[in-house]
Amino acid sequence: MSEGSQKQRLEIFSKILDTGTMLQARRMLSVLKPAEIADLLESLPKSQRRLVWEMVNRELDGEVLLEVGDEVRASLIEEMDHEEMLEATKGLETDDLVDLLQSFPEAVIHEVLESMDRQNRHRLEAVMSYDEDSAGGLMNIDTVTVRPDVTLEVVLRYLRLRGELPSQTDSLFVVNRYDEYLGVITVNDLLVKEPQQTVGELLDTEIAPINAAEHETAVARYFQDNDLISAPVVDDDNLLLGRITVDDVVDVIREEGEASILSMAGLNEEEDIFAPVFPAARRRAIWLGANLVTAFLASWVIGLFEATLDQVVALAVLMPIVASMGGIAGSQTLTLVIRGLALGQLGASNVHWLLVKEASVGMLNGLLWAAVVAGLAGAWFGEPMISGIIAAALVINLLAGALAGVAIPLILRRLNIDPALAGTVVLTTVTDITGFMAFLGLATVVLL
Repeated sequence: MSEGSQKQRLEIFSKILDTGTMLQARRMLSVLKPAEIADLLESLPKSQRRLVWEMVNRELDGEVLLEVGDEVRASLIEEMDHEEMLEATKGLETDDLVDLLQSFPEAVIHEVLESMDRQNRHRLEAVMSYDEDSAGGLMNIDTVTVRPDVTLEVVLRYLRLRGELPSQTDSLFVVNRYDEYLGVITVNDLLVKEPQQTVGELLDTEIAPINAAEHETAVARYFQDNDLISAPVVDDDNLLLGRITVDDVVDVIREEGEASILSMAGLNEEEDIFAPVFPAARRRAIWLGANLVTAFLASWVIGLFEATLDQVVALAVLMPIVASMGGIAGSQTLTLVIRGLALGQLGASNVHWLLVKEASVGMLNGLLWAAVVAGLAGAWFGEPMISGIIAAALVINLLAGALAGVAIPLILRRLNIDPALAGTVVLTTVTDITGFMAFLGLATVVLL
């Protein structure tokens, strides 16, 4: 659904709630999909959200909880009793069930496991043993496997007896008698090839299995590079464990995109937009504190040139231009490098070339805008020396911003710090200090 229609739906629903026509609200909810209900819940203040949650069809609770963010999910679960939590777990696929159970109390998890037969319980426990952001945590154990020595006719007969295929099934996984992964046979081949042919004759070995320990980012890249709908997941011994489907990968890509954008402002992608004031203030206070430290550092540098500023007032007027231009130039490079790191496009072999390229871009833009700013400053203050000083400082700071934009994410990644989260703060500090030092330092040498 488009952003406009989603906004319109929210406005209509809010009016319905304000008028107190609960029957009409229930009717509207009944035609919405779980993902749409989740969007609606996240868009409502907590008081209205609690009211709407009570109207949601209990059969949809599990699917809706999977679609909302972690913080909103936790607040909704607080409103549920033990029986409602158990009801929410029914009918979910294994990977979704694992995601939901991790938000439930231990007592509910224990009862869900106890209600399963031995085989399904072992399967669920196997998935829960992997990290949430790994291939093992994403996989679904509902797979269809066949042996290489059987004919297509036998496979088709087996599938008819089975009655249905798991969703997103575009191929069947071929294993040996020890459940070791061998390859796939596509549903297309299964339907159009001669029934007397064996699975082994049509075996496709080009789709490499994904190790269960692989990070979800690498999984998403693998799906993207190979245009996959589903892929097998194996352990270190090449034993087939399950499969990952494209719908799970789409969720990973969306979550990573949101995380990258929000982390640049020090926010969490799972944060509830209508979270209580004090927890939200506490989270943001940490980020603001970090920025305050860097601001004091930049102010300290300015203080070193207090005598220069007292004598040449024009410097105080023009000083923010140097820092701002360097910050923007550095941010452009920083964003480019963070994206390259996320996509796996940067490594030891090509960092040097990127550094040279970005330094060249910074130098060219520095010379261009130095000329523009120098001309404007000269016309404004009528001081050729000040024009020359700000021009030189701009070139220095834009070059420094470009170099810092490349180096900072690489250093932070080496220190196991998220570049998207900390990169902007560090970059701002570098460009502010460099800009002020260059501008005021040159002014001190030339004018005094």
